[in-house]
Amino acid sequence: MHLRRFTRLFAASALVLALPALPATAQPTTQADAVERYRELNVEAEQVHQDFLQATEDKVAKQAELDKATADLAAAQRAEAAAKDSQARFRGQVDDLSSARFRGARFDKMMALLTGKSERDFLDRATALGVLAEQSNQTLRDMADAVAATEKAQSQASQAQHTATTARDAAVKLTNEIAARQAALDTKIAKVKADLDKLTAAQKAELAGPPDPVPPTPPPARTTQPKPPAPTKAPAPPPSTGAPADAAARAVAAALSRRGDAYVWGGTKPGGFDCSGLTLWSYAQAGISLPRTSRAQFGAGISVPKDQLRPGDLLFYGSSAGSIHHVAMYVGGGNIVHASTYGVPVKSGPMSIGGRDYFGARRIVG
Repeated sequence: MHLRRFTRLFAASALVLALPALPATAQPTTQADAVERYRELNVEAEQVHQDFLQATEDKVAKQAELDKATADLAAAQRAEAAAKDSQARFRGQVDDLSSARFRGARFDKMMALLTGKSERDFLDRATALGVLAEQSNQTLRDMADAVAATEKAQSQASQAQHTATTARDAAVKLTNEIAARQAALDTKIAKVKADLDKLTAAQKAELAGPPDPVPPTPPPARTTQPKPPAPTKAPAPPPSTGAPADAAARAVAAALSRRGDAYVWGGTKPGGFDCSGLTLWSYAQAGISLPRTSRAQFGAGISVPKDQLRPGDLLFYGSSAGSIHHVAMYVGGGNIVHASTYGVPVKSGPMSIGGRDYFGARRIVG
């Protein structure tokens, strides 16, 4: 029995020893894994960055609403004060009229007849009393109008106060959200920078991707010009380029001129761009204004199928319109130019460098 127990224990021990050891943690196993993880981290950071930019733009709009609400409140309060002053003035006149009538004053023709000493005196008194009566009635009408105006002004002032309070609360809430998103963005950026420092030179080279396409070399100049053949008919005039196409071409040229500029979070000018900052600046050089964020830029222009792209069209990346985190510009020939990732300068290349989560394209002009 002891021998059989020992045999079973030995067999179980052998089975355990035969099992392969599991890794303690899931670490990148290849150079590509490390680069891919860094890219994913950049996507997360860019999403937070877009949240922050959108919140900042929203705050500008909320501040404008608050400014208008505050101005409306001040105007309503002034109107209310003026209505109250008018009501107080007419109330004094009504009080005087009421006091006179309480003392027996009458403003009618019967009173003129009873007090008149002659026909002429009667007519004079009747005329005067008629004027007084009309003035009395007008005073009462003015008083009623003043009361109505005061009530309306008070209602408008109350509504303006509510609107101003709501706008102020929204601005405060948005300010707090911006602070929180700024803190989250700072954390993400610090993580991105730290992880970039951990990449090897080979991994950074893979992250940067292939070099920008080199413009074709112009053909060598001819030493002698061949005689052109005689045309058989008048040549057709070259097709004219419309203003929209020219604007798109200028935007493309502007974007391509910034190749080599650093990727900078929040960058919108030469020397450092983020993705939407580059497209914003490039189209500004063509005289066209775009929103600041990639998500807002997706609302500009018209939708374009991927197989009908033209130079100047903007390409967007994300799982939905609300989660867009990247934008690039199509430059023709199946290539794009973009500010892609921290640690990689503005560059051009095949459309595949834009990302795997292509969402859609927009034509800004044309």
